[in-house]
Amino acid sequence: MGIIALIIFVSALIIWSVKLRRNLGEGALVGFLAIVPLGGLEAPSLFFQGLTFASTFSVLYAAIAFVFMAYVIDKFGIVDRLLAILNSLVGKLPGAPAIMDMLGSTALGTLSGGDSGNTAATGSITGPWMLRSKWKKDNAAMTMVGNGGLASAFPPTTSMFIVLGFAPVAAAVSTGEYFLALLVAGAYQLLHRLIVIGFFVKKQNIKAFTSESLSPLSVSFKNGWTSLLLYVGAIIPLVITIGPLADWLSGIPTLGEEALDSIDIVMWIPTLMIILAFIIGRKSLPKSPHEFSAFIRKSIPRFTTIGALIFFAVASSEVLTQLGLSDNIAQIMDTVNTPAWLTVFILGIGITIIAGPLTSTGTLTAVGLVSYEILVAAGFSPLISAVVVLTFASTSAQMPPASGSIYIASGIVGAKPELIFVRLILYYALPVILIGWLIAMGILPIPGQ
Repeated sequence: MGIIALIIFVSALIIWSVKLRRNLGEGALVGFLAIVPLGGLEAPSLFFQGLTFASTFSVLYAAIAFVFMAYVIDKFGIVDRLLAILNSLVGKLPGAPAIMDMLGSTALGTLSGGDSGNTAATGSITGPWMLRSKWKKDNAAMTMVGNGGLASAFPPTTSMFIVLGFAPVAAAVSTGEYFLALLVAGAYQLLHRLIVIGFFVKKQNIKAFTSESLSPLSVSFKNGWTSLLLYVGAIIPLVITIGPLADWLSGIPTLGEEALDSIDIVMWIPTLMIILAFIIGRKSLPKSPHEFSAFIRKSIPRFTTIGALIFFAVASSEVLTQLGLSDNIAQIMDTVNTPAWLTVFILGIGITIIAGPLTSTGTLTAVGLVSYEILVAAGFSPLISAVVVLTFASTSAQMPPASGSIYIASGIVGAKPELIFVRLILYYALPVILIGWLIAMGILPIPGQ
């Protein structure tokens, strides 16, 4: 019954979002309501069980909080100050606009978690800059699209919260170890992006900008150093709960491991970062209750869809688990008996194809849980399985023809989208699949394994 429920859920999600062109939040709700009746007499119990599981899961709060924080730092001008510092840091290197685009996409992607928004926010600055430094339009667009996909790869992201929301993942993988594992997996993708940028720079004989055309680091740092404090909100919970300081604190009798274990970094990271964003941008705060009310109202459309998507995706994962999806997958894997290395490869290709018409979050909502179950049933650890599934899904930005990032980047630099479809797959999607496969095979190490 679990497999049938999964097929119904995925079909509902794809039809609702791709065919009817409605938002994914509505699609997840429709999928949830479609699979609950499969429980028969237990359907009412499954309905409330799914809703209860989702409503009490901290990941839901974190995802919405990060979207709100992205809105706050954009309105307060913190994003511009961060990009100005990056500009001064890398501006003297050949291919500096592309490197800045990569670093900016990484920094801002961890705050927004959206491929298209990430490509637009960073690319609107770096795209014209690349053209001025003699980049070809096609190569500039490809670089922006490829870098925009880092929004799904580096934690904390919406994709990370969706995976953590799957009931089997939540039971087997801690937030802290998953966060660190995704940091390393994201670093492998970052290295890949650097290699591609280096290839384009050499191929096009790109030269560095002159010092006179750049703002000195001392100036940009003086004007925007406070923007860097935003990341202190992520560093503090991580340092307290993971590593040498955590070990030392756990040895204090008045604290101990139990006290540290009660700190939910998924809750605290966005909370602290929002507080810091308001402190950093205090001069831009609304001046009256009416202005503050308008400020909040304008933020609501940003997280209504993602909130509904994660809520009903998490609720559906609980229902699918109760309907026996895990057992069904294990039985299928025993019957097929495919080698582990081939299972990962086929799964990577499958997820990437699905990521074409969907976003990374939509892909994970649709097939993330079953993909995780397949890898676990094939003998991979829960942590590796969760990392690999997210890595594969992060190809959504580069997969034509439905990726919003492709058309946004092409529009910014004046490229023809159809001319970069094949090269995006060759230069970005396939290498990311390879990275995921190498992680699964243990060739690229991940902390905790």
